[in-house]
Amino acid sequence: MNKTVTPSIRVDVAVVLTAIVHPEPDVGGYSACIPALPGCHTQGETLDEVRLNLREAAEGWLAVAHDDALSRDAKVETP
Repeated sequence: MNKTVTPSIRVDVAVVLTAIVHPEPDVGGYSACIPALPGCHTQGETLDEVRLNLREAAEGWLAVAHDDALSRDAKVETP
């Protein structure tokens, strides 16, 4: 049976996530995590660096979660 494949369409979606940022007085800089994304942690020397690193960490976390979901879906569809 041939299956018709529909091409993917990229849609950018704005997402608001809450991060918790902790100053690290003993070592300097800041550590941060996004509680809604388990295991999503980062750090930076300044708040601006932490903000940029949080965005990168969240994008990476979401990309991996997306790829994992696609992989699971492909395994379920395979007889």
